[in-house]
Amino acid sequence: MKIAFLSSRVTLPGSPARRSDAFEHDYMMDALAPPFAALGMSLHDLAWDDPYVDWSSFDAAIIGTTWDYWDRIDEFLNTLERIGALTTLFNSAALVRWNSRKTYLREMEAKGAKLIPTLWLDAATPERAAAAFDELGSDDLVFKRQIGAGAADQHRLKRGDPIPEMTHAMMVQPFLKMIQDEGEISFIFVDGAFCHALLKRAAPGDYRIQSAYGGTELAISPSPEDLAAATSVISTLDDVPLYGRVDMLRGPDGRLLLMELELIEPYLYPLEGPELGTMMACAVARRLKSGS
Repeated sequence: MKIAFLSSRVTLPGSPARRSDAFEHDYMMDALAPPFAALGMSLHDLAWDDPYVDWSSFDAAIIGTTWDYWDRIDEFLNTLERIGALTTLFNSAALVRWNSRKTYLREMEAKGAKLIPTLWLDAATPERAAAAFDELGSDDLVFKRQIGAGAADQHRLKRGDPIPEMTHAMMVQPFLKMIQDEGEISFIFVDGAFCHALLKRAAPGDYRIQSAYGGTELAISPSPEDLAAATSVISTLDDVPLYGRVDMLRGPDGRLLLMELELIEPYLYPLEGPELGTMMACAVARRLKSGS
């Protein structure tokens, strides 16, 4: 069987426009390809927007490192719809469409997830951005794109700072120092089952935990309480995704707060979870056999 691993021109090996963190793509392929091959499935990394790929020739497609979609969201979502009509797509185009705009967090909150207080700005004018400090009762805010990833166009602003131009719909949250003290905790799930967890820390003087900004990762064994909090997030979904990453931050009361539920193209940290490849391969084989 042939399995496509949807990537992008900025992550594929040999690309002249390759991102500085594209080594994470290589880690994923190294982790997935051998266990997939052991089950009779060959894994092929391809750009999601390659017009010459015959997606119907693949038994399934996994959304992997499509790390340029947020600036081409309509094209990306429409392409996933086409791919999903030609082969089995993980995760589904419908789930990706829902997860692509961070307003999904409001639905998660309505289902009981604990969030950082959040203000949603569809038009982030300087006036609305300045007013956010009073509305959220904080002198230190983080502005994130509602459609975005990897801290693209993200701003940490303190009261009185010059407000940069923000042309995208934004979400605004108080800055929590715990991101620098403890770090962000990520929980990886495969086919609804817990795989592994890790602690992501920012470089000294920064707050962004992505490797592109010097962030580092450490495998951890979560406490039963922390794992239960992450599991409760995944369990709210009507359809179990093939993969999902729950990103959480500890709040002032010690309980974990949901930052993101990553169901589109999350890096799944295979170095911190060596069983990831086998779990993914078995889950894909199981789903293809059952036709789900």
